Amino acid sequence: MGDLYDYFDNNPGRLIHKLWHYFGIYERHLGVFRGRPIRLIEFGVFHGGSLQMWKHYFGGQAQIIGVDIDPRCAQLAEPGIEIVIGDQEDPRTHAMLREKYGEFDIVIDDGGHTMGQQIMTFQELYPAVKAGGIYFAEDLITSYFSRWGGGVRQPGTFIEFSKRLIDQLHAWYAVDGELQRDLITTTAYGIHYYDSIMVIEKAVIPEPVQLITGFPSFEVDTAEYLLLAEHDYRKGKLKSAIEKCQIALRFKPDAEQARAMLQKLNEELAQRGA
Repeated sequence: MGDLYDYFDNNPGRLIHKLWHYFGIYERHLGVFRGRPIRLIEFGVFHGGSLQMWKHYFGGQAQIIGVDIDPRCAQLAEPGIEIVIGDQEDPRTHAMLREKYGEFDIVIDDGGHTMGQQIMTFQELYPAVKAGGIYFAEDLITSYFSRWGGGVRQPGTFIEFSKRLIDQLHAWYAVDGELQRDLITTTAYGIHYYDSIMVIEKAVIPEPVQLITGFPSFEVDTAEYLLLAEHDYRKGKLKSAIEKCQIALRFKPDAEQARAMLQKLNEELAQRGA
């Protein structure tokens, strides 16, 4: 299962409460952060055991921060582990965390698990995750339990909220203004769903670019020849790119994009010749 489960199974410290299958998910996404000067924040301190586990797993350069509403948790601070007492459903708590700590490499929401807490924490702290960082929302099973405010396909649960994130991931392709690009569109490299956990890998996402290479096996149209011309241009093959633009125009003489590209290529070729 990995080093994290080995620590948990032979736990020398305070209580840790986790679902067994979480450890493989942790190892898959968090191993790359080991031995680095990272900042991790976990909502839900419980008895402080998981904070000790993270400290051991990530090493001495890691800054580990635990957040809980229970004032008793303040006594669980130790070298390498800081404790903040606050309500994760209160935006003032998150504003204070951002002001005090800035950005985070890893955010783990293992807090109160109500719908309001999970949604508020995501809305307030996902923007504070560094590019290259990761966001964990845990114990999403509460989205199906009525005592937590959940229910199957019930509006307002974190699961239903998170489904909209999938739409935003694909907002580049929306037509007629159906979706507007937002922070998820431009920073979510991947959204992973596991049993009871959602993981978002954060990055800087440029607008998607279509690429095409090789030779056609069958007749293709203007769009494919323009993509081939763009590929040749990126490779520095101006004359080949010009030929493909000319072929594209034979298919569609009024193609403005092909005409503009051909003019640009001819001008650049003339400059090189000069």
